[in-house]
Amino acid sequence: MATPAPPRWDRKMQQRLARGEEAALGELYDRYASLVHSLAHRVMDDDDAADLITREVFGYIWENPDAYNPKHGSLRSWIATLTQRQAVHRLRQYENRGRSTPDEVEARVREANTAARADFIVTSMPAPLRAALELAYRERLDYRAAAAGLGVSEDEARRRLRLGLQMLSTAMEPGSRTDHALEPRGQRGRR
Repeated sequence: MATPAPPRWDRKMQQRLARGEEAALGELYDRYASLVHSLAHRVMDDDDAADLITREVFGYIWENPDAYNPKHGSLRSWIATLTQRQAVHRLRQYENRGRSTPDEVEARVREANTAARADFIVTSMPAPLRAALELAYRERLDYRAAAAGLGVSEDEARRRLRLGLQMLSTAMEPGSRTDHALEPRGQRGRR
């Protein structure tokens, strides 16, 4: 997952892109291509389609650098939004060609929306909470080991993890069922 860039970096990158600096596009690609590809893949569930969307998103950024407004949020969030919109557009196109049922398409769109919200929440939360979640999730540490890794008390580690998870839980759509994650992909949304 790409780390969020400081706002100043975002503004400078947008200015460099607006001047047509190819090196700026390369830096942006290096920083965010994996984010774009993974978000597109979540929606499309297809590597080739995710590759195509990644090219389309960076092509759009290159051709329309002024479409990004730093006053409205981070460059990372804008890129994630572009990716999600393009992926949903492509998914609906494929659905019209008979590759997916409308229920499957809408389920994938909901999953992508939830994933995008979760990504935004994680990158926007205070660094101490994010660090605790990353240790627990990526390193698979319990709260005691996370506390040692963070250099805080066990109570503080539990508090950070609980608060971080509470914030992350808001990414779920109201009324969504958490047991959908345990169902086979083809069974989601069929009741």
